This record gives sequence, C-alpha cells and structure tokens, in this order.
Amino acid sequence: MPTFPFSETDPIRHPGPPPKASEVVIVGGGIIGVTTALFLAQRNIPVTLLEKGRIAAEQSSRNWGWIRKQGRDADELPIVIEAIRLWRQLAEECGEDIGLTQTGVTYLAKTDKDMAGFEAFMKIAAIHALDTRLLDADETATLIKGMSRKFKGAMTTPSDMRAEPWLAVPALARLAVRKGVKIVENCAARTLEISDGKVKGVWTETGYIEASSVLVAGGAWSSLFLRRHGVSIPQLSVRVTAAATDPLAEIYAGAATDEHIAFRRRQDGGYTLAAGGSHLHYLGPDAFRHATKYLPALRDNPLGTRYFPFAPSGYPDAWSTPRDWAPDSHSPFERMRVLDPAPEPARLRSIKRKFKHLFPQFERVRLKAGWGGMIDAMPDVVPIVDHVAAVGGLFVATGMSGHGFGIGPGIGRVVADLIQGNQTGHDLSRFRLSRFHDGSPVRLGPAL
Repeated sequence: MPTFPFSETDPIRHPGPPPKASEVVIVGGGIIGVTTALFLAQRNIPVTLLEKGRIAAEQSSRNWGWIRKQGRDADELPIVIEAIRLWRQLAEECGEDIGLTQTGVTYLAKTDKDMAGFEAFMKIAAIHALDTRLLDADETATLIKGMSRKFKGAMTTPSDMRAEPWLAVPALARLAVRKGVKIVENCAARTLEISDGKVKGVWTETGYIEASSVLVAGGAWSSLFLRRHGVSIPQLSVRVTAAATDPLAEIYAGAATDEHIAFRRRQDGGYTLAAGGSHLHYLGPDAFRHATKYLPALRDNPLGTRYFPFAPSGYPDAWSTPRDWAPDSHSPFERMRVLDPAPEPARLRSIKRKFKHLFPQFERVRLKAGWGGMIDAMPDVVPIVDHVAAVGGLFVATGMSGHGFGIGPGIGRVVADLIQGNQTGHDLSRFRLSRFHDGSPVRLGPAL
C-alpha cells in the first residue's frame, strides 16, 4: 500500500535562501502558519515562513479534510464561521481546485446520551443562527442510505464543507508567495535570539534572521521549540491512522461519523476513512510532566486513548530527543524533517472492516493509501492563540487538537491582527496561554 505522498524526499518547492531580516518570522508551514503569513502579506508586512521539511507535510495535509462549524467549542465557533467565509474567498483567489465543496457534516447517534449531547450543541447553534438540525432515526436513514444499522438519530449541518488538505494548503502557500511571503522549505528554525525580554531574531540552520516578531505555529513540535526558551505549554501529540479508498458509489456527499468509523467523500470519488475517537499516545517526558492537566480528559473518555511506553527515535517527546541545543548545533528539527508515522496495519484493517460492515452494499472496498499523523493536542481540546507575556514579540498558535484545518484561515487572520497589535474581532480569552498556569480549572471543549 502506498505511503502518504508528502515526505522529505519530495522536491523542494520553496528553496530560499532566507533573508537577513524580516519584520515577522513564522516557524511552521502548516495551515496556521501559511494563512497567517498570507494575511500579513496582504497588509504589506514583510514576512518569512520557515518550514523544516515541506509545506503541509505533517498534520495539515494528513487530516480528514472536514471544514465544520458543527460540534465546535462555543468560543471557537465565531472564528470558524469567519473561516468558512475565508475558505471560499481564498479558494477563489488561489485559482486552483482544492476540492472545496459544501456538502454537510453529520454526527450519528447510537444512544439517547449521544442525542442529549447533540441537543446541548443546538443551543449554541441557535445563538449563531446555524442551519444545524437534529434528525430522527428515519430521517437519518434517508440522509445516508444503505447503512446496516439503525441509529437513534443524528445532528447535521448542511452548510459545512470539505476540501482536500494535501491540495489546499500547498495552493494557499503558492498564493502567499504571490502576495509577497518569503517561504523557505528545508530550513529549520533552531532557536530565538532574545534580549532585554524581547525577540530580536531567529537562528536557523542557514544563519540568522533579524525580526521583531516571531510566531511559533509548529504543530507537534511547538512545545519542544518553546521549552528551549523557558516557555512551557502542556501540549502532547497523539498518533492517528487514516486511509483513502478507491472510487466507490456515493452514499453521502459530505462527512459523517459514529463512534466506530468516520468517513468523508473525496474529490476522486473515494472516501477518506478513520477510526472514530481513537488514537495512540506515546509516553515521554512531557506526558509525565503534564499528566495532571490531562486528568479531566482521561476521566471524560478513558477508553479513547491507547498508550505505548516510548516514541520512535526523533519524535518530539521521545525519551532520547534533546531538550537543549545551541544555535550553531544540529537541532531535533533537522534530524526529523517530516514527522511521518506509519499507519497501524491493524487499525487499517479495522477501519476497512467497520466501513464495510456499515455499508454492506460495497462488495469490495480497496484501500489505495494509508497514512499516519501526529495531532497536537491540548488538555482542554482547544488551542493556544496568544502572545507570550514574558517575551515581547513572541506569539504562539498551536495545539489545534485535530480541529486546525477547518478553522485555519480564521485563526490565521486573527493571529495576523494579534501580531500587528490590532483588535482581533474575537474574544481570545479561552485560548490564552496563562490558563494553564494561573490556577484556572481545565474546562473541556467538546470531543465531537
């Protein structure tokens, strides 16, 4: 079975070299970094984006491709609503087919408890005038035909969308370059230069870039990079497996999930499949350091996470990964250009079996590709989007907790204004860095 197409052996599309100075430097070439750079460049702000490997090679291209308002944390929802508008705008501006389609998202309910959870979100949906609605058992069977089991009901939002992540983020990066962003692939940011409590620049593997503002949007690597500078965030990474089928008849044009299987119609006529609510966590130093902050999430879903005692060599929280290095020495980010976990063979077999069980009309389901990904997770399942109070000019946007692709353009616009000192138009207090250090209780976002 072919592996995921992005790897460090792929051609470098944005070779650099980096400039000697840039008003803003962004560390990380995923959806958050790329869209932030794009919005800054639209305002004529000189910005350089550094990517240690390849644009979108990690979770920004490995996600399910859902662009949803449904099931969001109440504080994320206004930003997602803006992101939906921005996705349409950016898709038109980039002039490439990224598979952006309004086809809806549906959650399937097995139990009355599931339906009660959906009803709780309906109150949030009503505040924002979403088109989300609840379906009964018969309406659910009519919406998604051919399912082998009868569900209690469902929650669906017809205006939600989908896109192909491996097309969308590179296309947005090309748009950013046309707008003036300097993107440099295969160029790791090693350390920050900080003096008198302020960012002065970034040391990279190819030299120094003077900068007055730096955004760390490194996904699974953000915690490791920031800890080197005394900034502690309780971010961990979990491994997930996904797959793509060969073309199949259409059972539902959008994306849907129950407790066992998640599926999304793809642009190529197949489906992207994943296990609903299941992931693998590698135990490492950060896992033990931040364990108490994750207790509420563990109590809420004790069976959702499987554990392995150590990560593969070079992973962000592996026991052997260095936690300190000099600006002129080889960093962990150069040792692993692309975090490319292999898909779990047993998980792929399980995904295929559960999809076929739910849709027995498919006599043959062939998985044409399988891949793994590492999701940057936070204890409360919502991100950090903030400046670092102790270091002037340092900003963080990370811990998207598997929700980053859909909300990406909204976060990018917000962070661009945050960096400029403008009003962001949204209440970001839910996403502040200090919530993990000021004694605030962990308030779980929805795991929908």
